[in-house]
Amino acid sequence: MRTEVLGVGFDAVTMAEAVERGMTMLETAAPDYVVTPNPEMVMVCREDPEAARAVAGASLVLPDGIGVVYGAKILGRPLPERVPGADFSLRLMERMAARGGSVFLLGAKPGVAELAGEKLAARFPGLRIAGTNDGYFQDDGPVIQKINDAAPDFLLVCLGVPKQEKWMLANRDKLKVRLMAGLGGSLDVYAGVVERAPESWQRLNLEWLYRLKKEPWRLGRMMRLPKFLLYVTGERLRGK
Repeated sequence: MRTEVLGVGFDAVTMAEAVERGMTMLETAAPDYVVTPNPEMVMVCREDPEAARAVAGASLVLPDGIGVVYGAKILGRPLPERVPGADFSLRLMERMAARGGSVFLLGAKPGVAELAGEKLAARFPGLRIAGTNDGYFQDDGPVIQKINDAAPDFLLVCLGVPKQEKWMLANRDKLKVRLMAGLGGSLDVYAGVVERAPESWQRLNLEWLYRLKKEPWRLGRMMRLPKFLLYVTGERLRGK
C-alpha cells in the first residue's frame, strides 16, 4: 500500500530498498517504469488527470523532493527518506555494470545524451550504452523503433515533467525494455552540462536552493512548493 500525499501515492522505501526493487524489475519481461515526483509534480498531478494516471500507473513511485518527505510527515504518514531519481538510477546502473547490463539514454539537447553515455560508461566499466536519442523529436515511432532495435535493459526517459511520465505510460506496451525511469534533467547532470549541488548542500536537503541560485529562472516553478505545503497543512487541519 502506498503513502498518499495530496492524491499521489508514494512507495515507502529507502534508497537501498528502491534499488533492490529496481533490480528485481530488471529480471522480469514486463516493461515496468519508475517515476520520481517532487512537490512540483504533485501539484501538476492535482491539475492534470492524465499526469496523475501516469504517475499512479508506475511500478515504483519515489519521493524525489525533500518537500514530499516533509509533507508526508506533516500528514502523519512519514516516508523513510528522500530517494532522488538521479541517485537511484546511478546506483542501479552501478549494479547493472557488474553483470554487463545495458542502458539507453533518451532526452536533453542534441549531443548531451551521447556525452552522458561516455561519462557513465567510464564511471561504470561493464555498463553497456545501448544507444542515445535527444529529446527534440516530434514522432514517437522512429524513436521507439530505435530503442527496440537496441533492446536495452534500462531506459532513461529525460523529457521533463509531466511529458516523460505520460510518454512512458503511453508507450510502455510498445517498447522492448525491462525498466524505464523518468528522470527530468538527469542527463544534463550525468553529462556535466549542469552542475549538481555539492554534497554539503545535499546533506542539508538544500539542493533545490542551490539549483535556484544557479538557475534563477526556475523561481516561478519553485513557487509551487509553498502552495504544496499550504495544501498539505490544510489537509492536516481538516484531519484527512
